[in-house]
Amino acid sequence: MKDALLATLIEEYSAVEAFASVLTLETKALTALSPVELLPPIIEKKTALIGELAQLETRRDELLAGMGFPAGWAGMEVAASADERLAGQWSLLQKAAERARRFNTSNGELIRVRMDYNQRALTALQVALPQKAGFYGPDGRIPARPAV
Repeated sequence: MKDALLATLIEEYSAVEAFASVLTLETKALTALSPVELLPPIIEKKTALIGELAQLETRRDELLAGMGFPAGWAGMEVAASADERLAGQWSLLQKAAERARRFNTSNGELIRVRMDYNQRALTALQVALPQKAGFYGPDGRIPARPAV
């Protein structure tokens, strides 16, 4: 069962590395002038990898339970303390996961900055183009003129 757990950790490490690579592509897309056409395939790949990682985590927890260990991080720590090969692979997986977490946090900040910029641009446009009588409003209608 330790070999199956080791194999799962190796698969999980590969999936996390793939996820980190996709996050790097996402960073490049988010810093591009027009990311709209670049992001959909990246989001699809991220979604698929998240599903794969969830399945691998479930499998890892099942294997840990079969070995008499608790699920999650605590169980892996106990299992790794008893086997050098597991400890090495677990360490690699944790480092890869931390790297992916940093990329994801950075991308979240890039998205926030872009959203703030877009909101400020929209506000500036709304101030620069006040509603004038006879012009269509956002609902496609000409606003009623106030009674004099």
